[in-house]
Amino acid sequence: MMTEIEHELRRSASRSDALPDLAESASAAGLLDVAFATLDSPLGTLLLASTPRGLVRLAYVDHEDADSVLEQLAAKLSPRILAAPRRLDEPRRELDQYFAGARRRFEFPLDWRLTRGFTRRVLQATAQVPYGATASYKQVAAQAGSPLASRAAGNALGSNPIPIVVPCHRIVHSGGGLGGYTGGLERKRRLLAVESGQPQLTEP
Repeated sequence: MMTEIEHELRRSASRSDALPDLAESASAAGLLDVAFATLDSPLGTLLLASTPRGLVRLAYVDHEDADSVLEQLAAKLSPRILAAPRRLDEPRRELDQYFAGARRRFEFPLDWRLTRGFTRRVLQATAQVPYGATASYKQVAAQAGSPLASRAAGNALGSNPIPIVVPCHRIVHSGGGLGGYTGGLERKRRLLAVESGQPQLTEP
């Protein structure tokens, strides 16, 4: 993966008096398809990845191994993947504001390419559930076109590649039970508590 990038960067460097940082050089050479960075949050360290289309992945690194996440992105999207924190400045800024209780809606674009079919429809329905509200698995299944597919909707939410931003924590059982959550139920409880007006998130 890195061999091709490094080769092209060396060629670019030979034509320039000053070599910018690796990510910027790769971008200028058309070799950066997926940028990633980490963010220290009250819910633990997050790994964020974006493409020119938008944020494509957010992972809790204590729940999903960061190297495995990056390997999956390289396999599914492109092997041209590099740490490029500046490319993630806007998502990281908005997430910081969200955790501080100063933002209720994310404005940066999303890249949905890691989802498809019913799963994508469920997640896009989930993305419409507003801050401070909840919906049931049955409701998002119905909005995705399959009102009897509550369990399949739960599976789709369990594979959400962009938690928090696509707020699967806002989806609960019709009877009031929390259901599941990729990052663990404690994180789901904390996110719902903050969005319901309880004290802001602090470091665990």
